[in-house]
Amino acid sequence: MSFRWPRILTPSYLSQLIIHQKNPLTALQIFNSAKSKYPTYKHNGPIYATMIHILGTSNHFSEMKDIINQMKDDPCQCNDSVFANAIKTYAKAGLFNEAIALFNQIPQFNCITWTHSFNTLLQILVSEGKLKTAYRVYLENANKWEVKTRVHSFNILMEALCKRNHSDLALQIFTEMNEQCCFPDRETYMILMKGLCGDGNLHDATHLIYSMFRRISQKGSGADVAVYRILLEALCDQGQVEEAERILTKVLKKGLKAPKRHYKSLELGSEFGTWKSLEEIKGLINAALVRGGVPSLASYSAMIADLYSEGKIEDANRVFDEMRERGFRAKVCTYEAKIEALCRAGRAEEGAKVVEEEMWEKNCVPSVRTYKIAIRGLCKEGKSRRAVGYLERMARQVGCVADKEIYEILVNGLCCEGRYVEASGVLERMLGRRHWPCAGTFNRVIAGLCLVGKVYEAVYWVEEMVSQGKTPEVYVWNSLVAALGCDKAEAEVCVGNLAELSKQ
Repeated sequence: MSFRWPRILTPSYLSQLIIHQKNPLTALQIFNSAKSKYPTYKHNGPIYATMIHILGTSNHFSEMKDIINQMKDDPCQCNDSVFANAIKTYAKAGLFNEAIALFNQIPQFNCITWTHSFNTLLQILVSEGKLKTAYRVYLENANKWEVKTRVHSFNILMEALCKRNHSDLALQIFTEMNEQCCFPDRETYMILMKGLCGDGNLHDATHLIYSMFRRISQKGSGADVAVYRILLEALCDQGQVEEAERILTKVLKKGLKAPKRHYKSLELGSEFGTWKSLEEIKGLINAALVRGGVPSLASYSAMIADLYSEGKIEDANRVFDEMRERGFRAKVCTYEAKIEALCRAGRAEEGAKVVEEEMWEKNCVPSVRTYKIAIRGLCKEGKSRRAVGYLERMARQVGCVADKEIYEILVNGLCCEGRYVEASGVLERMLGRRHWPCAGTFNRVIAGLCLVGKVYEAVYWVEEMVSQGKTPEVYVWNSLVAALGCDKAEAEVCVGNLAELSKQ
């Protein structure tokens, strides 16, 4: 280990020391040596979290488990996010039993609340279709004082049921929320409304709207329009246009608290009679929701995000233009919804123009997430070389630094297009930023370089990979051996040398 120990060691110093180690096992060795070198030094929660994260992201699960057990025997207080991240790590590797076991052990640690890890585990279980296990975990922990904000937990279960066309069971959970004095939020109503309308249960969906009037629409929030729109469009799809008209009037009056002159002057009955196309009727409803009430940034943003999420790009663009004409300034998240919709529709080039031109013209500064959406879309469409240009653009923007995920998207995108030399260059820049690539990224680049005859570059990356404690896949070794033109004995010598390097 080529570094000097400081005169006085603190957890924050040790954290920086192990973060900058390329090989996670070297970082673990430093972590374990600290207490023996400094008898008065004690690990705290954040340093344990850092070490657990390093081991987990490099797939050293056995070592990660040892550190977690060590933390259990240490009196230091640990944050709930440590367990949430470890649970995600286990789940990503398919180790669901380990994730559940870790959650069940949390009472043995000095951890005050378990809310984040509880909701994380629920989300993972329902996304994997393990509803019975998720419900059992919920029943065993929902009433414990360490688990707070139960609304989010209810929402997770309800969304899982609705996605599997069991909105009737989700409605029962909604009723149970009221019985437990747990008040639903806007997300609750959104989830359940989508489920009920998707299952064709418009009767219960209508009653849900009335419940919403009483519970969360008391202040007439403009963001509620996204929930109202789901029911109104579902009624139109079922041919119940007159019922949609009647409920729209109630929405404007009771839900959005529109002034009387607004919903009185709409004369919706006669207007509906003049339209023949169902899409035109829906357009009128959307316009009534954002104009008929008191227009606000919240109502416009909710409507625009909803339309983009459904792939109705042109409709969303019209509402977007109207919002700006009324003097409202769009938020970054609204532009991100537009870029994401364009990329999903195979129009990543248009999404890139939103980042490069439209946002800057409207004095809206793109975020790292904005660039990431555009980069992923361009790479998906085979335009990775264009996407690489965003690294320079981000470098020129103050406070906008490309993260590890962006680099990996670019490297993988270039490899998919056969641009292995360029991928190698991006990988070099990634390491310069001290982002350590995953094994899969290394494997793609090495195998690709061997394919195009760049053998020495491939060997360099194998050495770098092994120095980080990662092992190339068998197919990568085979590609390297074939490119070097050596026999099996020479290959074994090469492997042995690299293995020795990894121990240094």
